[in-house]
Amino acid sequence: MAFWRSKKNDSDEPSSTPADSSGAAAPDQASSDSDPQAAGGLFGKMKSGLQKTRRVLGTDIRDLFKAEGRLVDEEFLGELYARLIRTDMGAGPAGRIRDRVAKDYRGRVVQLEEVVQTITEDIREQLKQDQGDLAKADSPPTVILVVGVNGSGKTTSIGKLSHHLASQGHKLVLGAGDTFRAAAVEQLTIWAGRIGCEIVTGASGADPASVAYQTTEKAIEIGADYAIIDTAGRLQTQGKLMQELEKIRRVIDKKLPGAPHEVLLVLDATAGQNAISQAKGFSSAAGCTGIILSKLDGSAKGGVVLPIREQFQLPVKFVGLGEGMEDMTAFDPDTFASALLEA
Repeated sequence: MAFWRSKKNDSDEPSSTPADSSGAAAPDQASSDSDPQAAGGLFGKMKSGLQKTRRVLGTDIRDLFKAEGRLVDEEFLGELYARLIRTDMGAGPAGRIRDRVAKDYRGRVVQLEEVVQTITEDIREQLKQDQGDLAKADSPPTVILVVGVNGSGKTTSIGKLSHHLASQGHKLVLGAGDTFRAAAVEQLTIWAGRIGCEIVTGASGADPASVAYQTTEKAIEIGADYAIIDTAGRLQTQGKLMQELEKIRRVIDKKLPGAPHEVLLVLDATAGQNAISQAKGFSSAAGCTGIILSKLDGSAKGGVVLPIREQFQLPVKFVGLGEGMEDMTAFDPDTFASALLEA
């Protein structure tokens, strides 16, 4: 049996804020991010979030050059390729960038700025996507299912996404479907209280599909714009758990034909290439439609976005750029490519 509750009063909130397995705690309140100028805008946030990756990539590439420039020969191209690989962008994307530089400049002495511009343009082209916007049902509610392994930052990402939508004036219902992990339910309940939205929970160990059904039902009942449902985050290699995700999809569709309208896979940017294997397991079982890349600010492996796009053709819809409630932004390929290399 599932239960729902509305917005908590401050006096009812727990005195402590539990962190999820990613180590990120639900914040006390939104910061000044609502002011784009204070936050430095999208480019400023993306640049700040990519700081570690940019430091590795930018330093490595700059180290290839002397004051007089560098001859683009096989030695240079090999060194460039090795440095690109360090960001976990994978052999395919790194190879295409190397080949683009070779095509444009082979046999010439070039300056750093020329190569950086070419790399930025190539990354931008590789990251082009046609479906970057969040899906929206023809009539509300839009049901969003969120999946991912434990430790990926899944529950925190749900909180940030909920804050993002609530700040746009949307009415939400959250579903605490990770019923096997008490901390996840508690944390999501705190997020709901601070955002000011409804939440449906179940007893410890309750059927997650039941919570998903009740959440969808509640969203219809109260006229919510969005229902966002958490799921258990076990390893993608466990077949029964993949079957559980399939069951959740079926019961949601039974209550609201055509739902879920979006299935977002949360991937931990700090996992680098390991994130690829996560996507392989979940994308087929859960029918993923997009990706949230979490903890981008904590990793030098931000290049993993490229092989994710290459192998799965799933759009990256949001990126996590910090621990605050407001530190999630819609993914923009142009901004990402520019912020990745700009000094």
